[in-house]
Amino acid sequence: MPIVVVNMKEGRTLEQKRAMVTGITKVLTETVNVPQASVRIIINEMKNDNFAIAGTLVCDDPSKQIKKD
Repeated sequence: MPIVVVNMKEGRTLEQKRAMVTGITKVLTETVNVPQASVRIIINEMKNDNFAIAGTLVCDDPSKQIKKD
């Protein structure tokens, strides 16, 4: 049973996360020949005050935050 852990900053929509898990599942079923029902995906979302780039919390530097379309 493949278990995939995705760590990412918060800010993605539910629709984006649905598309992501569908795509990851499809790739795993096709490449490692496992049934779709055996794929597990864990999404860990980080708030900007729990994520830093180059020694600066993302919440303190708006240029590093996810741009919402």
